[in-house]
Amino acid sequence: MYSDIEKAIVNLNYFTEGDYREKVVRLRKMLKEGISEKDIKSKKSDKLFAFLEKKNYFAVTIASSDYPEALKATDEAPLVLFGAGNRELLKKRKFCIVGSRITPSWAEAVTKRISGELSETFTIVTGLAEGGDRAAIDGAIGSGNLITVLPCGLDVCYPAAHYALKDKIEKSGLLLSEYFFGEQARSYSFHARNRILAGLAEGVLVVSAGARSGTSITAGKALDYGRDVFALPYNVGVRQGEGCNALLKKGATLVTDSEDILSYYGVQKKKRVSVLLSAEEEKVLNVLREEGELHTAVIAERTGLKIYEATAALSSLEIKNLAVKAGGNRYSAL
Repeated sequence: MYSDIEKAIVNLNYFTEGDYREKVVRLRKMLKEGISEKDIKSKKSDKLFAFLEKKNYFAVTIASSDYPEALKATDEAPLVLFGAGNRELLKKRKFCIVGSRITPSWAEAVTKRISGELSETFTIVTGLAEGGDRAAIDGAIGSGNLITVLPCGLDVCYPAAHYALKDKIEKSGLLLSEYFFGEQARSYSFHARNRILAGLAEGVLVVSAGARSGTSITAGKALDYGRDVFALPYNVGVRQGEGCNALLKKGATLVTDSEDILSYYGVQKKKRVSVLLSAEEEKVLNVLREEGELHTAVIAERTGLKIYEATAALSSLEIKNLAVKAGGNRYSAL
């Protein structure tokens, strides 16, 4: 059930003319002078609440007890968020992980691992795009501690190819959107969505970003809100990492492992069970850790293994999440 003030805010936000600032002013006046029957009741809002109940969706307003305090403290907090999934996640500690659609495979692998390990302490907040967002989702979805914020209505899937993934998130985590049902993603809605990503979280990790990436906008909002900003480091000249390196120059915390973030918040990383390696796998992994990204032929030469032996060891290390293929038969350690 919704309180009168919650109903009034939903009615104000979606069925009343005016921009965000005007609606905030009206809300303050409403709270000061009291709520009238007119503020609460309308055919459109009645129909909306019936729709929410039918679809098992919910609306959390800025007056709701479980509206995230961190987001509420920003000067751009949405008056209403629609949700689908585990509402309890709104009350938990949150950490945001974002990346561009074009993210190197090594960065995706690192992101997935970091997201999975952080999800034991935080609820991971991210988008629904390919690349960095998808890697963050893949890492956290098994724990259920995952919030995905959409740039469109809850009943719309963007990108369309992620329909099954969106459904899976709704069942195990939480989907959020400030947009009305049926509303499609627009270029401006991504920028608006990014402020929610930053506003929900204690910190933001940027795993990939071009010089003018939308991901950098999320990081910029995080800085505006006084959030902690973290970034993966990239080699000079890698375009997908220009935004990350720029953030590091400005003082973002460099991250190569989840422990860098957990220790920042005073949380001890849980110890993992050691993975058993063959002699060939150990040789290959040691070379990758010492020399960085290498071609398979160079790895075979450095380790004294035959090409097929090195290839088999690399495949096994990939399965064990200790190495990742970087393209062109080149590999790097994780």
